[in-house]
Amino acid sequence: MKRTPLYDRHTEMSAKMVEFGGWEMPVQYSGILEEHNATRTAAGLFDISHMGQVNVHGRDALAFLQHIATQDVATIGLGFANYALMCYPDGGIVDDIFIYNLADYYLVVVNASNTDKDVAWMQQHAVGFDVQLDNISPDTTMLALQGPKAETILARVAQPNVADLPFHGVMRGMLLGHIPTIIARTGYTGEDGFELFLSNDYAATVWDALLEEGHADGIRPIGLGARDSLRFEPKLALYGHEIHEAINPYEAGLGWVVKLDKGPFIGSDALRAIKATGPQRKLVGLEMIGRGIARGGYPVATVDGDQVGEVTTGMPAPTVGKNLALALVRADVAKLGNELDVLIRGKPIRARIIKTPFYQTRYKK
Repeated sequence: MKRTPLYDRHTEMSAKMVEFGGWEMPVQYSGILEEHNATRTAAGLFDISHMGQVNVHGRDALAFLQHIATQDVATIGLGFANYALMCYPDGGIVDDIFIYNLADYYLVVVNASNTDKDVAWMQQHAVGFDVQLDNISPDTTMLALQGPKAETILARVAQPNVADLPFHGVMRGMLLGHIPTIIARTGYTGEDGFELFLSNDYAATVWDALLEEGHADGIRPIGLGARDSLRFEPKLALYGHEIHEAINPYEAGLGWVVKLDKGPFIGSDALRAIKATGPQRKLVGLEMIGRGIARGGYPVATVDGDQVGEVTTGMPAPTVGKNLALALVRADVAKLGNELDVLIRGKPIRARIIKTPFYQTRYKK
């Protein structure tokens, strides 16, 4: 398995390590619930160096990204970033990505388990474009500092003033006065926060400094367990669960990131047809009425026993205090208030479709 530059720090902090996307990563330090609550109430520091980063240079960089992404990349202004999808010709999802406009090039962030696949996909479809793709993942440390006190903590060690950085803004800056860093006001928790891109050479220095600087503010290192519960509550998709090659953006509730009016792109014809007829399945939120916890992969059926879908993610939601789930179900049963059964080890447990997201985001806008 691969290891991030911070592997030794995680083991020194007695983190429980697990395999994730081919990487040996911390799933928890002090405990998932404590780490979840620390991020919601104070600040959490995440090592997300397993994510993939690709620099896109060249005269046709914008045209190339317009060709492979569902988002209208032309609307991502200088010093800003936005969420996008890459789709197959049939409308299924290659991956969800973030695109950062850094003036002389674009930075594209992809999911850890998909890095090799995504880079190959991008290279395949770069033919005919005057564009250069640089996979900088092996040399890049990526950290996320999230939570209501993230700005206060980062502002003490970063230049220029991060308080002036808008939501989805991105800039070049310095940490600790001498460490070149790309700083973005983006994240995957539903809270205000930042993502930091820096050389592996400085990984441990920055990790230690942020934990020390934020100690009095209640900062905690956060593992993959709380990262999952934090993204689940505001209904942020996870590849392999809410999105993958057999799920299209309209089924996943991500039609808002498909900009059909921008012109042709890979998958646009299929997506236009799906939008016109409506998706056959929809992603819904479930609240468990009966006793039981819905987990990813559990079948979902009508109360009459007709199987209509499956759970994509399910768990006790710490902030909400309920057993909740996201499920991809047949469109005709995806109505608010409708009751369905989740088959937990073959036993039907009643659930009700409720409004999503379960948690309202608190981004700084």
